[in-house]
Amino acid sequence: MHLLLIEDDERVAEPLLEGLGRFGFSVEHARTGAEGLSAAEPAMVLLDLGLPDMDGIDVCRELRARSAVPIIMITARDSEADRVLGLELGADDYVSKPFGVRELVARIRAVARRTRAVPGDAGDPMPGASGARDPAGAQRIGPLSVDRRTRQVRVGRVPIALAPKEFSLLVCLAEDPGAVFSRQQILDTVWEPDYFGPTKTLDVHIAALRRKLGDPSWIENIRGIGFRLVPPTGPGPAPAAPDRPRGSAR
Repeated sequence: MHLLLIEDDERVAEPLLEGLGRFGFSVEHARTGAEGLSAAEPAMVLLDLGLPDMDGIDVCRELRARSAVPIIMITARDSEADRVLGLELGADDYVSKPFGVRELVARIRAVARRTRAVPGDAGDPMPGASGARDPAGAQRIGPLSVDRRTRQVRVGRVPIALAPKEFSLLVCLAEDPGAVFSRQQILDTVWEPDYFGPTKTLDVHIAALRRKLGDPSWIENIRGIGFRLVPPTGPGPAPAAPDRPRGSAR
C-alpha cells in the first residue's frame, strides 16, 4: 500500500518511514502542504496539521475537494475543535502525537477496511481475493469467511476451529488477499515486534492453518520473501474436521 506522509518534523517522519516500511508500506514523504498537494495521489494520506507553509486543515480541505483518498490526520493539537473540523471536512481518522507505529498501522488498516482501500501494491486484485463483507459483517474471500468480531471462520458452510495464533495469522494475511507479507511483517503483527523466539514457529502455524483450511494452496509460499492468502483455483479437499476431544464417542 502506497502512503503519502505530509509531515515537516524529521524527528517524527524518520521513525515513521522506517516503521511503516517494516510493515510493508511504501511511503512518500512531503515536508510542506504544497509539496503534498502536488504529489501523485496515493492509496492513503497521513497528514500533519502543523505544517510550515499552510494549515493542515486547508490541505485536508483541498485534498477532499478533488479526491476521495482516505486521510488520517496526525496532530499534536489539543483542541477538540481542530479534530472535529478536520473530520467534518472529510478526514477519515486522526491520531494524536505522541503515538506508536503499531497504533498508526492499526488505524491505517481500519480506515482501509472502512473505505475499501486495498492495502498492498496497486493493480487489479486476484480473482476471488477481496475484502468484501457479507450481510453479517464477515469478510468473504472466495469460499472463506472470516468474522473478526465473533472470531468465527468458515470454508463454505464448514466451521473451522482455529487456535488464537492461527486466527491472528489468518486475519493478518486476510488484510490484503493476494498480497505478499514478508516473514518479518507477519512476526511483527502476530507475535509482536519484540518477539525473539524461533522463526520456525511461523512455519508450524502456517502448516496447521493450511491443514485446517483443507487445501495447502490457500496459503502460497513466495520463496525467500513470505506468504500470501489466495483462494484455491480448484475445489480442493474438504476442510479438516475440528479435533475431537479425548474420550468422546466415535
